[in-house]
Amino acid sequence: MDSMALADTAAPATPDVAHLPEFRNEPLTDFSRPENRQCYQAALAEVRAELGREYDNRIGDRRVRSEKKFKSHNPSRSSEVVGVHQENTPDAAREAIAAAALTFECWRLSKPEKRVEILIRAADIFRRRKAYYSAWLTYEVGKTAPEADADIAETIDFLEYYGRQQLRLSGPQPVTQLPGEHDRMVYIPLGVGAVIPPWNFPMAITAGMTSAALVAGNTVVLKPSSDSPTIAAKFVEVLEEAGLPAGVVNFVTGGGSTVGEALVVDPRIRFISFTGSKTVGLDINRKAAETPKGQRWIKRTVLEMGGKDAILVDEDADFDAAIEGVTVSAFGYQGQKCSACSRAIVHEKIYDRFVAALAERAKKIKVGDAADPANYMGPVINERSLNNTLRYIEIGKQEGRLVHGGGRGDAAGFFVEPTIIADIQPTARLAQEEVFAPVLAVIKCKSFEEGLAIANNTEYGLTGAVYTRDPRKLEQAAEEFHVGNLYLNRKCTGAMVGAHPFGGFNMSGTDSKAGGPDYLLLFTQAKSIAKKL
Repeated sequence: MDSMALADTAAPATPDVAHLPEFRNEPLTDFSRPENRQCYQAALAEVRAELGREYDNRIGDRRVRSEKKFKSHNPSRSSEVVGVHQENTPDAAREAIAAAALTFECWRLSKPEKRVEILIRAADIFRRRKAYYSAWLTYEVGKTAPEADADIAETIDFLEYYGRQQLRLSGPQPVTQLPGEHDRMVYIPLGVGAVIPPWNFPMAITAGMTSAALVAGNTVVLKPSSDSPTIAAKFVEVLEEAGLPAGVVNFVTGGGSTVGEALVVDPRIRFISFTGSKTVGLDINRKAAETPKGQRWIKRTVLEMGGKDAILVDEDADFDAAIEGVTVSAFGYQGQKCSACSRAIVHEKIYDRFVAALAERAKKIKVGDAADPANYMGPVINERSLNNTLRYIEIGKQEGRLVHGGGRGDAAGFFVEPTIIADIQPTARLAQEEVFAPVLAVIKCKSFEEGLAIANNTEYGLTGAVYTRDPRKLEQAAEEFHVGNLYLNRKCTGAMVGAHPFGGFNMSGTDSKAGGPDYLLLFTQAKSIAKKL
């Protein structure tokens, strides 16, 4: 059971960052092995005993509570409380910024190797307690064991990868040496950043955004989604255990229109790192562009937003592989991934057979409590998402032909059937608007070229995939399919840190390429220094 260790309390060892091995992605747990399934069930029981406790703000070296509270709930059992959190005011956000600004003056001067050590120790903690932290994702955001395990594996990957990237950036940089001079360039941190992560990858994206900022020498105010604050609190606990000094990451919870707004507009904030919806991302971008009195810089925004991702299936595709790729991409984690396939664009010569086979495959998907290993799909995140999903299904019924699903499941949670709606026109709402749920629009195309045009016919440009056996068409897709992450003859979800730097074009964000070699540059600024000899 070593791959699924529970809450091991051994102190993390000090890593030798000068001799780190080459980066390798964290292996996923094999749940076909009975011992791993048993270990996960034990982790669920362990975490269940901790549900309902209250979590503090962390501002500087203080743990703070507010008068008002809010609760996070288990979307599989909507009456079950996962955690109790502080409903903060803008004043708390401003206090956290002040603490981060004070800490920055010391943290920016810390040795890069010491910052990297903290990330590597944190990765080791997550690795040794993988099942324990995965179980929190099952309870708070409705991830099944494989989805939760992948989230924690990606968390480990971000910590390990960004640690190595910081070592690279802190070393000598290649610049031209002019005669009679000593020329060099160094990367220095920006300052205090606001980190606002989403609920759908609540550990991995929180860890990635936060660790990239802090390992580069910045300090952070972390405001998690109100749907996943407990998981973010657990991440902050890991950082503290790994040796992160107080005040480097300040943790405040509360609403986006209160705490989040205060962070975005404060003139002491140097950068804003956000993952979430297009609407909120654009609002952040607009407000960040303003320069209130006392602000000495242009705020940098790192925005990862939505998608309307398509998989194009050509007439000569590997039929069975395409069916499986579309199904997994559309309905994995209930379609609640910005990379999820929400449009299947299928060549007319195989369209009818493909739609029928897709519906048959979806019939095999079992929906229910994410803690039950028999279920492939769990709940959507909350009641608002449930109602929005059902509304879009009704729109889809008017725009196309319902071939599978369309209903809701057990009323104890926020369950929706995997839904397939065929005969959707490329300009229909279901083909253009992000639903963020297990709802798939199927669109017919007359040719591969038309399919590419349909795929590009949205305001987004995050992920996409193509299934065809023709090498020329694959090359054409590589040139013309306008997305940040393109996959050929495989699903459009499951980007791996290091191998698939992740970020999209157009309204999908600033193409920040999380998990790539240039990501840390977004949290630094380059300083050129020339000395006359």
